[in-house]
Amino acid sequence: MTKYTVLPLDAAVLKELQAVDDAGRPCAPYTATDDDAGSPLRCCLRPVAVGERIALVSYAPLRRWAAASGARPGAYDEQGPVFVHAEECPGFAPGAGYPFDRPGALRTVRRYDARGHIAGGRLLEIPADATAGFDAAFDDAFGDPDVQLVHVRALEYGCFHFEVRRPAVRTRGTEPQGR
Repeated sequence: MTKYTVLPLDAAVLKELQAVDDAGRPCAPYTATDDDAGSPLRCCLRPVAVGERIALVSYAPLRRWAAASGARPGAYDEQGPVFVHAEECPGFAPGAGYPFDRPGALRTVRRYDARGHIAGGRLLEIPADATAGFDAAFDDAFGDPDVQLVHVRALEYGCFHFEVRRPAVRTRGTEPQGR
């Protein structure tokens, strides 16, 4: 079981991207081939399967978080390519580990502060115990009280994989609201 909550694309964001992406381009759906198989879908955080209707869209995760939080990332705002379902998506079904956790793969764990500015980061070579490796990287990131969220990206292409936000602080006898 993972220690931190992984956030896929929100269903409302997916709907928007299925129409027009964050670069202002219309979505161009196609049927996944062998070349696409295994690529990470950001809407449900699982690999693409041959025959699925998918799209490669431009996505700006920090921009969307900033719009909701009031942050002003300025030059730290960036967008990049991500695969999504082009039609109905079953959504994310959390499992026992983190998504796209192939041992030996290289990931960047990029930290952001409340302004949306980069607050550091680290390279993570996913170890054999991938869950423990990600947990340690997130423990390290959130050990800095200024870090509000973390983006995990593939090192090879720089693509955004998923987001983790600072866990809510629980006080004794209380539970987080809105669950």
